[in-house]
Amino acid sequence: MALPPVPVPAPPTTTVPPLVADPPAPDGPVHSVERPRAVWVPTAWQDLPGFDADPLRAAWPALLAGCARPARGWADVCARVLLEPPTDDAGVRNFLQAWLQPFAVRSLDGREQGLITGYYEPFIEARRQRDARHTTPLYALPAALQDRREPWFTRRQMQSAAPAQAALAGREIAWVADPLDALVLQIQGSGRLRITETDGRAATVRLAYAGHNGHAYRSVGRWLIEQGELTADSASWPAIKAWARTNPQRLDEMLWANPRVVFFKEEPLPDPEAGPRGAMGVPLTPGRSIAVDPQSIPYGAWVWLDTTEPLSATPLQRLVTAQDTGSAIVGAVRADFFWGWGEVAEAQAGRMKQPLRMWVLWPRGQAPG
Repeated sequence: MALPPVPVPAPPTTTVPPLVADPPAPDGPVHSVERPRAVWVPTAWQDLPGFDADPLRAAWPALLAGCARPARGWADVCARVLLEPPTDDAGVRNFLQAWLQPFAVRSLDGREQGLITGYYEPFIEARRQRDARHTTPLYALPAALQDRREPWFTRRQMQSAAPAQAALAGREIAWVADPLDALVLQIQGSGRLRITETDGRAATVRLAYAGHNGHAYRSVGRWLIEQGELTADSASWPAIKAWARTNPQRLDEMLWANPRVVFFKEEPLPDPEAGPRGAMGVPLTPGRSIAVDPQSIPYGAWVWLDTTEPLSATPLQRLVTAQDTGSAIVGAVRADFFWGWGEVAEAQAGRMKQPLRMWVLWPRGQAPG
């Protein structure tokens, strides 16, 4: 499960750089690259597991989205992406091999295996006004937090302290029936609401991340493990929900273990096929966007993954792009895989905790940004 992304301004209008005639020729040996939390080791294309099997054209929407805000060093590659896109998988494969150099990502102490988790965009029923069933609020950012840097009220205080409740009065965007749905929305950082308005009309809107109360995120799954209620192997989101259903008298205790509360801003959803914006400021593409540690992999980088799907252990070897981050996504070989929205995405994301190897595909002759 991902944590809320770093807020960024909306992306600027796409500017297409001048088209470069040919990819750069190799200029001597390729050396390793040192990043603050990772080392990139140059490798050959044949070292990428499953490279010949991925339907690479499926990744093109994510690549196009990323090129709306090209990372430093990507101008020439993005010019080709935007103006002369390949027409089939073989064309994408040839494009990658002509323009990019693969690097194996390793930790500073040389480890090549890490961890991949999953996240998704929740879809929750909500009401514009509180009623007998919908009693858990989703809040807009309080005015007191617009420029505040120090921690504000905790989750528990927001439920029980009169000063906190006074500061939150009138900031309710919507109300949901299940406090765990509200928690999921805060953990994922954004989501969709099927909201019933006061006049009975129904609409689908998106809630985007607007800020948080300044407290560190604490995993409720970790709390349940520490309480002896779950084991490390069983602490999936479905297991957490099942525990909450059978222990309603301890629900608040579990929720209060995580003092961080995330606030939202409401956005229209004109295109239901468009993903939420990640930390890079571009819409995420299901199955082709990942969250990374920017100290290991810069936003905008193209990445090759070697892992497995959580529900079937089927190999998951594919081209993705680094377009998001989260406060729990820290380390060299560490990623959060965006599954999209809907029941399948929720099931996959809630159980994903797989071993991972990663390769960065970087423009030839360009220093990493």
